[in-house]
Order: sequence, then C-alpha cells, then structure tokens
Amino acid sequence: MAQLSGMTGFARTEASFEQFSWVWEVRSVNGKGLEARFRFPGGYDRLEAGARDLAKARFARGNIQASLTLNRDASDAALRLDTARIEAILAAAEPYVSSGRVRPVSLDGLLGVRGVLDVEDRSEPDDADELDAALLESLALALDSLRDVRLVEGGELQALLNGHVDTIETLTHQAETSAAVRLDAIRDRIAAKYAELLPQGLDPDRLATEAATMAVKMDVREELDRLHAHIRAARELLAAGSPTGRKLDFLSQEFNREANTLCSKSSDSSLTQIGLAMKNAVDQFREQVQNVE
Repeated sequence: MAQLSGMTGFARTEASFEQFSWVWEVRSVNGKGLEARFRFPGGYDRLEAGARDLAKARFARGNIQASLTLNRDASDAALRLDTARIEAILAAAEPYVSSGRVRPVSLDGLLGVRGVLDVEDRSEPDDADELDAALLESLALALDSLRDVRLVEGGELQALLNGHVDTIETLTHQAETSAAVRLDAIRDRIAAKYAELLPQGLDPDRLATEAATMAVKMDVREELDRLHAHIRAARELLAAGSPTGRKLDFLSQEFNREANTLCSKSSDSSLTQIGLAMKNAVDQFREQVQNVE
C-alpha cells in the first residue's frame, strides 16, 4: 500500500558556506492546489525560480511558506582607513593645537569622523553560484523533512479514512438486509395500515398492486449498487497513496448523494436511521479528506 500524505507540517535546516551561515524554515498548511511562497533577504530573489522547482518536485497540494535567514561572519569584513582624510584633519587642526585652544587630536576622535573608517561589506562570496547552490541544497533538505512530516500525518489519515469507509460499507450491508426494502415487509405494512381503516381489510389483488407500487418508490438497489462501487473506488484510492486528495473529495460528494437519496426514498424509520448514520460517516470521511494531499 502506498502512503498518503497530509498537507500540514514544519521543518527547519541550518547550514553554512564560507563566511555565510543561514537557516531555512518551511511551513505547510492545507490548500486546494500547490502554492509556494518564499521570503529571501534583499538581493537573493534570484533563488526563487530554483526554490519553486524544488517545491513542485515534492508536493502536489498545500500552501507552503519558506523563509531564509542569512548571516555573514563579521570577522570577514574588511576595514578601510582613509589616511588622506586623516592627514587633512590633522593639518587643519594643527594651528588650533599649537595655540593651545584645543587639545591634541586623539585616535578615537579621528575614527569617529564620518568617512575615516569604513567597513567594506563583502556581501558576496568569491563564487556566488556556489553560495546559491549551497542555499538551494539546504532548502531541498528542509523540503524533504517537511515531506516526511506530512507523510506521518498521511499515515494517520489513511487509518482514519479506511475506518470511515468500513463504517459506510457496514451501513450499506445493513440497508441491503433491512426489512424495509423487502417486498413481503412492505406488503405487511400496507395491509396493517389498511386494516386500521377498513374492517374488511384490502383485496389481495389491490394489496399486491399497492405493495408493488410502494416497492418501486422505495427501491434503493441502484443506490446500494453505486455505494458498493464508491466503496471499492475509495479503497483503491487510499491504497494508491497521494496525490489523491481531489479524487477522494469528489468521491465523498458521491457518497453523500447516495446517502441523501437513501433517506429520501425511505418510508421506514429503521432505513432512515441507517441513512442518517451513513450521512454522518460520510461527513466525517469528507472532513478528513480535506487534509489529504
């Protein structure tokens, strides 16, 4: 049996390359289709096409959000001292220092002058392509982890959904064997009703005609046959694994249609109760199907 996949989960990976270190965080929630959104630091939007391909290769449904937090080792930054500016400041200050009107210029004071000391931000490594490849590789690992989390959820969903299908199948068998759909039971109910109204009862031929008419109205064999077909289809889809959520959702609507018809055709409380129980099981089935990829 193949594995179903859910659509919710979270994963996180950390990695580094040269003076860079980063963290990928990816989240996934339910979605009708696949929608992937990425948040990058400034200047790294160039990764989006590759990141989107990675998501499409792993998922068919779900709203996925991935964020990249990128840090650069400050010790790698280069300091640049503007010696020409320092000399110009010292020369301009010399007359004031010599006259005693100001104190000698200190190094702290010089470094505090704007433009004297500049930190050269090496925002790119020697090979930006290698950094991009490393970033996407770690994103792939995060998405793999997310897929594993979603598969765990899918395994739980698979067990729940199979249980709901078992319930629907049991109720279908109960409907098939219910006295409410047997011709003799229908005839007996009609005879009892007419006996309350007519002391002499109902003519046997008329009773047979009334019973046949009522049986036609209450005939649910087609609905039961379709329910059996839907049950087989549901088991096949669950065994096939994801992506199958859309097909299961459609099938749940078909289950609901047959359960509604079963209730509408029923003129017997026992069959109505079976139909209502089936509707409840179908609702539970459909609710869980919304979580399947």
